[in-house]
Amino acid sequence: MAEEILTGIHAVAAVLSLNPGRVRQIYVNEKRRNKRLDPILQSVKGLRIPLKEVSRDKLDRLADNQNHQGIIARCEMLPARAEAELLWDVKALDHPAMLLVLDGVQDPHNLGACVRTLNSAGGDAIIIPKDRSTPVTPVVHKTASGAMETTPVYTVTNLSRTLQQLREDCGLWIFGTSDKAENNLYQADFTVPFALVLGAEGKGMRRLVTEHCDELLTIPMKGSVNSLNVSVAAGVCCYEALRQRHL
Repeated sequence: MAEEILTGIHAVAAVLSLNPGRVRQIYVNEKRRNKRLDPILQSVKGLRIPLKEVSRDKLDRLADNQNHQGIIARCEMLPARAEAELLWDVKALDHPAMLLVLDGVQDPHNLGACVRTLNSAGGDAIIIPKDRSTPVTPVVHKTASGAMETTPVYTVTNLSRTLQQLREDCGLWIFGTSDKAENNLYQADFTVPFALVLGAEGKGMRRLVTEHCDELLTIPMKGSVNSLNVSVAAGVCCYEALRQRHL
C-alpha cells in the first residue's frame, strides 16, 4: 500500500489520536529538546507503534526539508476521495451540508489552511479540481494541523459538472464569491445545504464555474486592500455559516 509522510506535532498527534491504524513508524529527533513531544511519545509507546530515534539530517531528508518540529510519522496513505463517492456521501449526511469548493487554488499551504478552517467551523468536505489545483501533499497535511484525518478532500474531473450534480441530485444551493456580486455574504442564507466556491486569489472563479453558481456573494472590504487570501476568505464565510446555524 502507498505511504505518505506526516510532519509536525499537530499532524502526528492527530493521526495517532484519530487514525492510529495507518501509522507504520514514528521517527523522532535523537537529540530532542521539545517537551511537547513527550505526550506524543507516550501515546506511541501505548499503541506499540515502532519508534526510531534518528539524526536531524535524517528527519530533514524524510520531510523533504519541510519544518518537522522533530517528529515524523510514516503512514499508509489516506484513500483518495473520488467524485463517484461524493454524491453518496453528501446524501448520507444527517445535517445540512457545508461544502467548500476551491477553484484553481495551487498553493498547498492555502489548501491546508482551508481544510483546517472548514473543519473548525463544522463543515463537511472540500472539493478540488483534478487540474489547476495543488494535490494533497505533506505540506497540506502539516498546515491542516490534523484536520485531514476527519475532513475529506474530493478530487473531481469537471468542477462545473460536479456543481450541477450537487444542485440537482443533492439539493445544494451553490454560492460563489466575486468582487462584482451585488449581495454580500451577510445577506445570504447559510442555514440551507450549500456548497461555497472560492477562486484563486487574484484570478477568482473561472467563467464556467461562475455560471454554475446559484448566487454570487462578495465579502465587504472597507480598507485599502481589495482582496483576501483564499483561506482567510474561507474563514470569514464559514464562520458566518456557523453563526447562522448555531449561535
